[in-house]
Amino acid sequence: MSLSNPEFSESSLLRPVEVSRVGGEHPKGVSLSLMIAAIGVVFGDIGTSPLYALKECFSPDHGIPFSPDAVYGVISMVFWAFAIVVSLKYVMFVMRANNHGEGGILALMALALRTAPSGSKRSLLIIMTGVFGACMFYGDAIITPAISVLSAVEGMEVISSDFTRFVIPVTIVILALLFILQKTGTSVVGNLFGPVMVLWFAVIGLMGLYQIIMNPVIITAVNPLHAYHFMQEHALQGFIVLGAVFLVLTGAEALYADMGHFGVRPIRMSWFLIVMPCLVLNYFGQGAMFLNHPEAISNPFFLMVPEGFVLPLVILATIATVIASQAVISGAFSMTSQAILLGFVPRMKVSHTSDREIGQIYMPLVNWVLLILVVAVVLAFKKSENLAAAYGIAVTTTMITTTLLAAIVMRVVWRWNTFLVTLVIGSFLVVDLAFLAANMLKILEGGWFPLLLGACCFLLLMTWYQGRQILRKRAVAEGIQLKSFIEVLLKNPPHRVEGTAVFLTAHVDYLPVSFLHNLKHNHVLHERVFFLKVSIWDVPRVKDEERITLVDLGNNIYVVRAVYGFNETPDMGQILSLIEDNSGLKFDLMSTSFFLSRDTIVPTAIPGMAIWREALFAWMYQNAARQSDFFKIPANRLVELGAKVEI
Repeated sequence: MSLSNPEFSESSLLRPVEVSRVGGEHPKGVSLSLMIAAIGVVFGDIGTSPLYALKECFSPDHGIPFSPDAVYGVISMVFWAFAIVVSLKYVMFVMRANNHGEGGILALMALALRTAPSGSKRSLLIIMTGVFGACMFYGDAIITPAISVLSAVEGMEVISSDFTRFVIPVTIVILALLFILQKTGTSVVGNLFGPVMVLWFAVIGLMGLYQIIMNPVIITAVNPLHAYHFMQEHALQGFIVLGAVFLVLTGAEALYADMGHFGVRPIRMSWFLIVMPCLVLNYFGQGAMFLNHPEAISNPFFLMVPEGFVLPLVILATIATVIASQAVISGAFSMTSQAILLGFVPRMKVSHTSDREIGQIYMPLVNWVLLILVVAVVLAFKKSENLAAAYGIAVTTTMITTTLLAAIVMRVVWRWNTFLVTLVIGSFLVVDLAFLAANMLKILEGGWFPLLLGACCFLLLMTWYQGRQILRKRAVAEGIQLKSFIEVLLKNPPHRVEGTAVFLTAHVDYLPVSFLHNLKHNHVLHERVFFLKVSIWDVPRVKDEERITLVDLGNNIYVVRAVYGFNETPDMGQILSLIEDNSGLKFDLMSTSFFLSRDTIVPTAIPGMAIWREALFAWMYQNAARQSDFFKIPANRLVELGAKVEI
């Protein structure tokens, strides 16, 4: 498999064709049900930020003396962060940079890659930017469940300090149950996500509105001069607080990443009509409460309601944070699946948990690794405020990579004027870099965690990608031209046996090693032979009628290319069925054999990667899921032929 462009093919046997992109605006347009569903999936992360964001902004560790001016300044910064980063940057600009309806860092990277020649330095730079952003998303996927559930359960401390010792155990139990239930799928629970989150936003909005009515002067915080005077007066301390203010934006990337599920308009409408108004009301309400009750800074969200309502609010908040956690866990599954197909992650087991929704998948390895890391994070950091620094760095770096890739798309794909791109992207980068710099001050307080995790993931993904590129180049350099070899072979053909042989190949112009080994050791050629190449295009999905391209070499020997998008999963049964529909050639599985090459990678001093990275690649290669399992090839019809490959 390889990431390719529909307009370009390296093959001389299979000419490139224009592949229609399946995607774009959601076919249902904008409906109330679609908006409610979007609220349940897209806004869970950003919707639970009021649980911990302002508490961190006014943390005593920042050294900001409490005063009404400080409250106005911070609330003003929160409002304008929503206006600039979420509303203007993501909702109005970045969501336009979609890959035929699909959003997210890898989809954007694939779109930007069309602007760079394959193998060029520019394409490598785009790939490294996109991969790093994807790696930092994994940090987000680990920290979000930990900080969200932990902050919700910490609400029990408002009821009684005796509950403090139960916070971590209860948090771990909730998280463990959440990850254990992943293998059952999210379709049933997913139907409840929307209504529950609508209830959540209604509740937090009303909580804020009540406090604003008690002290309506807080509304003047809309004036950006409050934020300006706050930063001017407090200088370094204000800059540190800026990193905490960024916590209100966590989850903004989800608006873009989940765009393919709902379309642009339902997400925009949900944000402007429901989500943003309720969030702004709650944050302003917390600010209004601070003016009357400065002592509420200890846990402002839960202190907004009378004591009798705290327990129901804790329960609702816990459910909301579980939904927010579910969204990023599902996002981690989806992104890993995309990364596998784009060639950045080794193959691994993917289970589809729904017969109707192709996007609902479960990846056991990813699930259990996430659970272990999330529990470790909870045990290591212990409190939600301790996780705030790590959370900010994980999200800011992802946002910056999105901005950089969007700049490439604006300039080269959309052909915007250079000055306009510089003005728009420059403005966004100033804000992004300010938030990043503020969060970088907290590296020693926990910000090191996502950076370390991202660096490790980046090393693994780039090693896998570059190792596969080396293998591909080696196969081409040392390969035998398929068409010319078959022509020579058929002049004095070996004995032909009954049945069909399907040889999976990495390149349609060259003979697969498995074919050569079979010919060398068995001295036979099957009655029908198919050389099959599975290609992954840089589009989300491909229409079935355009998925298969077949070339007849004569004498019942065929070369086939099966094209998939990066949001699809290759399926051998589907491929054979489409070949039958397109060509009239029929397959009997009981007389069909599938030949695969099972290579063993041997690190050498041959120019390529550093020897230790080659050893790492060899280990990843040997532990990757079997091709036969990934392509759903029947085990009783499989023949694997091994070979040693030096890199």
